[in-house]
Amino acid sequence: MLTLIGEYDCKVDAKNRLLFPSDLKKQMGNAFDRGFVINRNLHHQCLTLYPMQEWEVLNEQLRKLNRLIKANDIFIRKFMGGATICMPDSAGRILIPKPLSEYAQIKSDIKVIGSNNIIEIWDKDLYNNFLNQDFDIEKMALEIFGNNQEK
Repeated sequence: MLTLIGEYDCKVDAKNRLLFPSDLKKQMGNAFDRGFVINRNLHHQCLTLYPMQEWEVLNEQLRKLNRLIKANDIFIRKFMGGATICMPDSAGRILIPKPLSEYAQIKSDIKVIGSNNIIEIWDKDLYNNFLNQDFDIEKMALEIFGNNQEK
């Protein structure tokens, strides 16, 4: 299982390729060479880059959903619709498909973020706007993790 961390300033070239951050590549080890699946993020206007081993775990869960149930069928179709396999080239670059790039409003300057077992790709301005939103992170932490103080 991967644990990916770090925030990296990167650029997308004229052909919509991202030169993968070397520090993040080191964290991935052999998983980097297996490739990725890139897709729209479910909650934000950014992209999610799934290392292949993480995608396989997620895809196994999706396979178990009964497609005769309308909500499952719609979810799978919408979620899988943008999913695209992308393999790094010999220079360590990853091609970001144009429809996904347009969805995430990626221009040139981007943020690449190691986010536990996945990687997020944000337009730099959209990411900064997200960071500037007024979230009470302490309250969120208590809601998510509870108040587990030892007495």
